[in-house]
Amino acid sequence: MLLELQVNNLALIEQAQVEFGEGLNILTGETGAGKSIIIGSVNMALGGKASRDSIRQGADSAFVQLLFSVDTKEQREALKALEIEPGEDQTLIISRKITPSRSIAKINDEMVTTAKLKQVTSLFIDLHGQHENQSFIHIQKHLEILDAYAKNQVSPWKEKISQEYKNYQALKARLSSMESGQEDRLREADFCRFEIESIEQAALREGEEEELTARYRKLSHAQKIMEGLSEAYETLENEEITRAVRAVDQVAGFDEGLIPIRDQMYDVEALMNELNHSVKEYMDHCSFDEGEFRQIEDRLDVIHGLQSKYGNTISKVLQVLEEKKKRLEELEHFDEIKMELEKNLEISRNQLEHLCTNLSDIRKAAGNELAERMKESLIDLNFLDVAFVMDFRRLKDYTREGFDEAEFLISTNPGEPVKPLRAVASGGELSRIMLAIKNVLADTDEIPTLIFDEIDTGISGRTAQMVSQKLNAIGKKHQVICITHLPQIASMADSHYEIKKSVQKGKTATSIHRLKKEESVYELARLLGGAKITEAVLENAREMKELAERSK
Repeated sequence: MLLELQVNNLALIEQAQVEFGEGLNILTGETGAGKSIIIGSVNMALGGKASRDSIRQGADSAFVQLLFSVDTKEQREALKALEIEPGEDQTLIISRKITPSRSIAKINDEMVTTAKLKQVTSLFIDLHGQHENQSFIHIQKHLEILDAYAKNQVSPWKEKISQEYKNYQALKARLSSMESGQEDRLREADFCRFEIESIEQAALREGEEEELTARYRKLSHAQKIMEGLSEAYETLENEEITRAVRAVDQVAGFDEGLIPIRDQMYDVEALMNELNHSVKEYMDHCSFDEGEFRQIEDRLDVIHGLQSKYGNTISKVLQVLEEKKKRLEELEHFDEIKMELEKNLEISRNQLEHLCTNLSDIRKAAGNELAERMKESLIDLNFLDVAFVMDFRRLKDYTREGFDEAEFLISTNPGEPVKPLRAVASGGELSRIMLAIKNVLADTDEIPTLIFDEIDTGISGRTAQMVSQKLNAIGKKHQVICITHLPQIASMADSHYEIKKSVQKGKTATSIHRLKKEESVYELARLLGGAKITEAVLENAREMKELAERSK
């Protein structure tokens, strides 16, 4: 779960640090206090858009850091698959620094791409704002929700379908590539034979190019080699070292300290004589063969010519040779191979049909169950007379997800037929429907932290009370962080935070801090009573808080 949020120099926030608790975490504050900045900072750390305009005026950069606890074996295995290791205390530090020229994302102090950042954070947190609610009206999202609900039942079938679909598409692609006329096939076969013959006649072997290139280099520089060796030989023949050895040898008898020097000079003289012999021997056997040079040059031209057509190494040319042989065999036995492919494609199609049908049956049964639970949850959220069903349609072709297209249909008024969400639900209703979904999925959703922004859009009174109870129910199985303007929802908080705007040193600044019980009551009173908080309003707030505590 999310343990801590730290924000520095972001918009109106100079410095803010807050520790979140388990259960339902509620954030409240005056309009314009900066609640959206808090959610925006979290979204930024999750890999969302990071604008340089968000840097606080006068600061060089902005910084956001999230501290997560890695609580389950499944989370650790998912991180390992992404090549991420939690710290020794089983925590994960996600940070993002925004400068005028770039943004830098890190996980445990190691730089990562934004794409990887999103992959990792998606394991720990799910943020729902107005945009996410609007995306809920798209049909593709509905099948995702159903599959998440029935994950244990559908996952094995989806895996089998994905594998078979890959085979099915490969067979279709291969058959499609064979859709050429008889004349084109004959022409291609002739060309294949020509290419195969040209490669085989070259009789290439691995490592040949390297050997020939080394020999060619030596022969093409033979004159320079001989000149260099001759100069070296003349230098090594110099008798100066011999005279030096003789001079020291004559005086070594007068001073024992000269004996080691004399011996070393003996060794040098012997080594130089040996080197001189080696150079002379190499020169005696070194010769330039014009015929060999031209032969190597011609052979390299053949090799390089084939490489320019088929690949930059002999290994790749030989690989192309095998591919050409295989293609020629296909062309020469076209009818038999096509018949075999068509047979295998039909087998694959039948297998996909069987798998997709089974998956569809499972989905339809789970869809009925999900719809029934959704209806119950929506009634709990003050949809007094609601009908909720899941409509299934078959796609024209198979996909790696099966052949189902599924859509949620709803009616919120008695006697009205069910219609797609996009045609019926308002913004406030979409928020409640999404909350109902999250409540139904609470048992199967493995993401530990859920953030709700604008969950109270368009609701009040009894509906707000029911929403608060649903949030509390979800909070028993997940960590929930919710921004709200409604006292009914705020009263249900396990941890209550106030977001406050003030002027410090002539600059506006936003801060956030956790409220104690009596402070929470006062904040509830502000939400209830507005600008003037009377004793009656405070008493009402205190009673609301106590009732919420008893209802948990």
